[in-house]
Amino acid sequence: MKNAAPLLEVSNLHTHFFTKSGTVKAVDGVNFEISPGETLGIVGESGSGKSMTAMSILGLVPSPPGRIVDGNIHFKGDNLLHKSPKQMRKIRGKEIAMIFQDPMSSLNPVFTIEKQMMETILAHENISKKQAKARILELLDLVGIPEPQKRLKSFPHEFSGGMRQRVMIAMALSCNPSLLIADEPTTALDVTIQAQILELLKRMQRELDMAIIMITHDLGVVAEVCDRVMVMYAGKPAEFSDTNNLFDNGKHPYTQGLMNSIPNITADKQQLKAIEGVPPDLHDLPDGCSFAPRCNHVMETCLSTDPELRKVGQNHQVRCLLYENYSTKAVET
Repeated sequence: MKNAAPLLEVSNLHTHFFTKSGTVKAVDGVNFEISPGETLGIVGESGSGKSMTAMSILGLVPSPPGRIVDGNIHFKGDNLLHKSPKQMRKIRGKEIAMIFQDPMSSLNPVFTIEKQMMETILAHENISKKQAKARILELLDLVGIPEPQKRLKSFPHEFSGGMRQRVMIAMALSCNPSLLIADEPTTALDVTIQAQILELLKRMQRELDMAIIMITHDLGVVAEVCDRVMVMYAGKPAEFSDTNNLFDNGKHPYTQGLMNSIPNITADKQQLKAIEGVPPDLHDLPDGCSFAPRCNHVMETCLSTDPELRKVGQNHQVRCLLYENYSTKAVET
């Protein structure tokens, strides 16, 4: 996997929203790549730019008011930003699939599961309806839907939350995508169902050599399934590292704050440490480092200088002035 050519390369991505109250820099200079069979985690608070990064990749930024104003997104060597809407429709679902956060709002409530899955498969595969139906039954069985033949005519409201999420996964995998983007795939699911969903994704990844971008706020999910992690804050990458290294040696004060908020069941009396303050208003970002108003290590220079992403070790980058002496050269964007 490490020697494989990148499946997806995102470089210097900027996605802005132009509103009456000002310009919102939802994604503000994001860089990463992912190889076949690899899982990249993207973590951060609500509003950090995680989901909008995914929507930018898929060409689903609502316009107006949103627009990708700079950067490149190369998938299998082709720049997706140069694709026409018709070409992107062929890629979405077939080459790049997405599991959305809320399956109830993603599934159409007035159509059966069979009709919705049938529509997805026939849009991308040159097969008959009979073959598509056989594929649907195979997928529903694969994701653990009991008696799939009897559930074909069911509507989304007739499924539990966990079952709806499994249907969404089946739809996402229906055309054997090379890249799966999972946006909070286990939100609102109980722990048992969550574990089953994650195990299912890992099994499908092994069988299809599929790359996964896992968008989540749950660090337990990150530790379970991700090879590398990008921590985002206010639209920018705050830290980028291998998963084990991030948990053992997270350097950015924001990353450390996230780690300190994880409960430790082995501690007798543990007081969780919250990150003080609130995320900044993206309409009115502070001068300098966007995390400075909440940072316990803030320096005077942080209030006027916006740090750049710097190398602080092998496969480890951080955007923080505390580490400016690690490297005299900023990571290229």
